Amino acid sequence: MFSLFRSSTPTSQPTVPEIAAKVALGQMLLIDVREIAEVKASGKAEGAIVIPLSLLPLKADPKAPDAALPHGLPVAVYCASGGRSGMASDVLTRLGYGPVSNLGGLRDWAAAGGKVVAY
Repeated sequence: MFSLFRSSTPTSQPTVPEIAAKVALGQMLLIDVREIAEVKASGKAEGAIVIPLSLLPLKADPKAPDAALPHGLPVAVYCASGGRSGMASDVLTRLGYGPVSNLGGLRDWAAAGGKVVAY
């Protein structure tokens, strides 16, 4: 089966419907690492948390008092085309999150049937 995902870990990759279901149940984090202006212009994946890549090391650091992400859940990340989400996957893996899946871009999410909503 063809997978749109790139991973920082060697585990099998979840499908977009699996991610959407897990995010809806609070069993997985979906993170959009694009800048706010990009998200406002094109929307975001339903259920995604928007944390620009430049802020991710601060917001995801479990030692930070204002950490925005809970530990212990699998994570999927995306950006516009996959470059920034690849860097975000590395950051999250170094901070102890995992498994981390790199979805690529928002277009990949939508092409695989994921819902896109306004921000």
